[in-house]
Amino acid sequence: MLVLAALFALSQLANVTGRDTPDTKNYLAYALSLRGDDKRAAAAATIDYACAGRAAIAVRRQNVDVVRFHRGDPTPRIMAECRAAEWRTVDARLEAGQTGGHTVPFMPERFMRIFEVRPGYPVFLVPFVTVFGVTWGLWAAGVAVTVAGGVLAFLVLRTRGAPPWACLAGQGLYYVLPCGTTAMRPMTEGLMLALTLAALWGCALAVSGRVRAGVWLVGGALAALFAVKHSQALFLGLCLAAGALLVVVRRRGSRPYRALAVAGGCGVLGTLLLARLLHYPSEADSVQDLLTAHFSRPDRLHPWPEFLRLQLNFWIEWARRQLWEPLFVAALAGGAWGALRRDRAFGVLVVAAAGTGFLTQAGHPDIAIWGDRLIVLAWLLPVLGLPLLLRPVVRGRVPGPARERREDAALGAAR
Repeated sequence: MLVLAALFALSQLANVTGRDTPDTKNYLAYALSLRGDDKRAAAAATIDYACAGRAAIAVRRQNVDVVRFHRGDPTPRIMAECRAAEWRTVDARLEAGQTGGHTVPFMPERFMRIFEVRPGYPVFLVPFVTVFGVTWGLWAAGVAVTVAGGVLAFLVLRTRGAPPWACLAGQGLYYVLPCGTTAMRPMTEGLMLALTLAALWGCALAVSGRVRAGVWLVGGALAALFAVKHSQALFLGLCLAAGALLVVVRRRGSRPYRALAVAGGCGVLGTLLLARLLHYPSEADSVQDLLTAHFSRPDRLHPWPEFLRLQLNFWIEWARRQLWEPLFVAALAGGAWGALRRDRAFGVLVVAAAGTGFLTQAGHPDIAIWGDRLIVLAWLLPVLGLPLLLRPVVRGRVPGPARERREDAALGAAR
């Protein structure tokens, strides 16, 4: 397990820069503010990082462009243009009085409020950017959270009695599927994936007999998710509660699943109450953000009918693209089959947790958003299910410890 994690970490040295997205600036500026930097210092470090990433990508593209590969290094030009554009926006908003909160005003105040209520990931970044600097700190944070996600996938499978090779397969799938790619981006998704797997590990512990430890782990994961992105805490609590209740109904009562249903329900209620008490942005704010291109246009008078129409259009187009390239759908089907076939009751919880990816995507039906990162949680289903699906195939070919002992005993008797 540790060797596989180390190999993954070493492979990530190939891409230290160029992983950021537009939202990375908001999280990084938040972390630098928590570290003690003032607005202009945080803005300068954040802008330099974002522009360096943009320049690095431009250099890579130019080097393999059949027309422009022989031209000079574009880095100085891109850095100057990028810095000028970013500072022009930031200076204008700072002079207009948009100086509140921990983030730098890269976008309108209503949009930045969405990031102000997500302190979990910036807090996680603080020690990394303080010790290693911005560039290497964000890279190290990405490696740490992605490696942790793979290890947690291993632990979930091992706790449910999967053989070591299946656990390693799940860890490896986590790294090579879009889970690993997305988790390495300096965004909240890596931490969300790891905490969702931590909650599933808590479910596995509870179902395996350690009910109290498992329930506490589920509750802790949901609490941490609230700080990272409270909508994910809501979705995960709701899905785990629904999945556990389904098992209870089918089995006519099961103590571990009853406890997990209560834990998930408490997570839902706690998330809703805290979000209201802390005056977090509402669902209406999220819909307006989507329909007005991050509040750059006037609010929609009738947002919900438009949102529902966009939902229908989005899922029709999403289904068309999946039928064109059906890898994701095939992986989901195989993962669901493996999870439900080998461990049906716990498999329901795995399917439920993976379903939060679809709920997150449904909340933001934007077909062009960064590499399907919103639905990435659904990839946990093939990560945990495919190794179990292959278990009967490999069982007769990979000797387990018990089989090896029997073979040794037979060989000794023969001798």
